Amino acid sequence: MENSEKLTWWQKIGYGLGDIFGGGSGTLISFYYLYFLTDIVRIGPALAGTVILISKIYDSVTDPFEGLIADRTRTRLGRRRPYLLIGIPLIFFSFFAMFYPVDFDAEISRFWFVLLTYLFFSTTVSIVMLNYNALHSELTLDYNERTSLSSIRILFSTLSSILAALLPLEIVKAFADVRQGYIVMGLVFGLFFALPFIATVSATRERKEFQKPPEKFDWKIAFIEPFRNKTFVGALLMYLLAFVAVDTVSSLIVYFMKYYLQRGSESSFVSGTLLVVQVIALPLYVFLSKKLGKQKAFTIGATVWAVMMLFSLLLIPGQAPAFVYIFAALVGIGTGGVIVIMYAIFPDIPDVDELASGQRREGIYSAMVTFMRKMSSAFAIFLVSQAIARSGYVAPLQEVVNGATKLIEQPQPESFITTIRLIFAILPVILVGASALLARRYPLTPQKHARLNQILKLVRAGTVLTPEQEAERADLKRDLVG
Repeated sequence: MENSEKLTWWQKIGYGLGDIFGGGSGTLISFYYLYFLTDIVRIGPALAGTVILISKIYDSVTDPFEGLIADRTRTRLGRRRPYLLIGIPLIFFSFFAMFYPVDFDAEISRFWFVLLTYLFFSTTVSIVMLNYNALHSELTLDYNERTSLSSIRILFSTLSSILAALLPLEIVKAFADVRQGYIVMGLVFGLFFALPFIATVSATRERKEFQKPPEKFDWKIAFIEPFRNKTFVGALLMYLLAFVAVDTVSSLIVYFMKYYLQRGSESSFVSGTLLVVQVIALPLYVFLSKKLGKQKAFTIGATVWAVMMLFSLLLIPGQAPAFVYIFAALVGIGTGGVIVIMYAIFPDIPDVDELASGQRREGIYSAMVTFMRKMSSAFAIFLVSQAIARSGYVAPLQEVVNGATKLIEQPQPESFITTIRLIFAILPVILVGASALLARRYPLTPQKHARLNQILKLVRAGTVLTPEQEAERADLKRDLVG
């Protein structure tokens, strides 16, 4: 690897700090947002799922446009970093608004407030994360250095996720009034997610060779051609399946712990155990990626995760606490591999696209990845919310005692318990198994990426390719693009 492609530790850490927002907010929303809507804001599970569904229809229109605008932006700070700066206040205000415990009398009024604040937050995620993800591809062009950068990013993402799993309910419980607790939680985490982008902007620089004036816009090239790229389509399907599984587990774990295992007070600590082990497993998968390639490392993680989820069927109320924590730790070994490799794969996609199109379009691809990440979360939460609504879930009652809002839990029917157990155990196995099968057919090997990089360097330098190099470029295009 050329020294110019090596990143300093400050560059890696500065970039990685940005995913405190991406990882932590995603975890907090997956774990607690559906519960917040059904039990605190008191809108029905079906309506709560509808909020998420509408937001994704909105995202399907706005995300590609935001990616297109970012790709065509030219400023002194580059194409990506201006949007990260703009995102700092947007992150704070949108997150706080989303977790504000509105208490309008009419359920439909509460629904509209929730929908509008969620759309505000979703727009903020698009503006920030599509540019953050695109920046990853520009910082280094080396295959293994991108995996190293991904591991630092996932380290901060997972540490943030641990705090987002452990602290929100502890902050809420510190206040006699549950509504006041959620207000403070929103303020604290809004700042926690927003401020690290100051370091990200300071530590990173964008590549001058990718700042050329944009070519004339073509709708077909921007929005249809990427789906003719078989490397991208394969990675996108792997990503979507894997993260629907992640978000299914995340959105159900509070219900699983509270209503099935009768250990609701431990749900944060069980989630934290999973995430801590996920961090510990990161160096293992960086090593496996370098030795075996990203595809095989991903398959190993996915297999471990899928097998472990089946063991949740053996967990029963009243068991020794160790069983639950061991289960969470073993799942974390699997999810650690799936997540770090998935984030290491996507920075390679713009290289394949450059081979086919001659352009650097990280923004378009990042927009699609950002949209699919939100889509996976939305699909999982919508699926879980509809299943909860149809299985007879009974929301807790709210009572005001001495000016403080208290929750009064209600008994749950057996149909609800059975539903969450089966979805929790079986659906992730199906999704992760399918993702692992796709990984085995993923075409971009380390050897092909090295050949691809050499060809792209020659083309960027304006070198006239020899007949042998032209033949190699054609072979790569056939294998990677289709």
